[in-house]
Amino acid sequence: MIGMTLIALLDVFKRPKERQNIFLGGLLVLLLIHLAGELFIYTGAYVHAPSLAGAQLPFRALLGPALYFYAHAAMSSDKAIGKKLWLTALSGPLLVVAAMLPFIVMISPAEKLALANPATRDPQLWQIAISTCLFATCIFIFYTALFLMMALKLHHSHRQQLMERFSDIQQRSLDWLRPILYLWGAVWLMFAIEFSLNALGWRWFGSGTLLPVLEAIALAVFIQSALNQKFIKRSERGQPRAKKAREALLSSEKMQQVAAKLERAMLEDKLFLQENISLNKLSEAVAETENHISETLSQFLHTNFFQFINSFRVEAAKEALQDKDKLITSVAYEVGFNSKSTFNTAFKKYTGYSPSAYRNQLQQN
Repeated sequence: MIGMTLIALLDVFKRPKERQNIFLGGLLVLLLIHLAGELFIYTGAYVHAPSLAGAQLPFRALLGPALYFYAHAAMSSDKAIGKKLWLTALSGPLLVVAAMLPFIVMISPAEKLALANPATRDPQLWQIAISTCLFATCIFIFYTALFLMMALKLHHSHRQQLMERFSDIQQRSLDWLRPILYLWGAVWLMFAIEFSLNALGWRWFGSGTLLPVLEAIALAVFIQSALNQKFIKRSERGQPRAKKAREALLSSEKMQQVAAKLERAMLEDKLFLQENISLNKLSEAVAETENHISETLSQFLHTNFFQFINSFRVEAAKEALQDKDKLITSVAYEVGFNSKSTFNTAFKKYTGYSPSAYRNQLQQN
């Protein structure tokens, strides 16, 4: 895992100094410190430098925040992370350092070595070590859970915002991140539990075997996905939403006029066939502002831009699928979708069938 992380880190260092790459590099450095710290303990290397035992604990509390900061840099249209978030993130390792002071100050290197052996450890010093480990683990769990939930909320908001402006969101939505966040959360929770059990001298059947395998899988999937993720320009990201729900500003008559223009643009001009049609391009085509279109879609038609465009694409696909000689992939590109997977997902959502199942049903009828 250390080798995998080092190779990924070298790759990131060669990339442009974009915020997304900078925060990804920072996250990989923290993962490297975390992995090296665990290797330092489990290989017994601490006997050569006992004063370094536990040095990774403050850095571990930054893993959750670092993952959120990477997500923020990759998805948010905000240029900077607020000071409150920085202070919240840094408070975790500061609390761990404060808890570790007795362990650092009151226990000498020789006494730390003696703690590794039940026959030589001092009960009072052992209690200090155990308390330090458990407190650091609680801080790790709390800050990791907090920032992972924030990252999930950020991803949901980012995806919803994209759907209000673009018909193609696959390359921008970072849909791979959501399962990764759940996977990291599960792995890190298991790690915290196992770390606590080991500190108390308890073992379970999967100790030292199951967790490293899961951690390696999570790390490999994350590194591959993050390195393959294309940089998203700020202009191509979702715009920040207002904190309060937007009230209708247009009259019903005006929204009805805009809706009629949108329908003509779809049925007569067939703008939905354009692969990269966006709210901005549609605005220029129908000579209405983006805000007027967005408000009409949400308040009058009760949909969003992404769903509006794809509904026409699916209707066109249903007609095209009647030609049994056409490949389903060809149909997908023909009606404006840029990938078969996106087409399949949208088609099933609107019809309840996959494209192939829908075609089979047509042939049976």
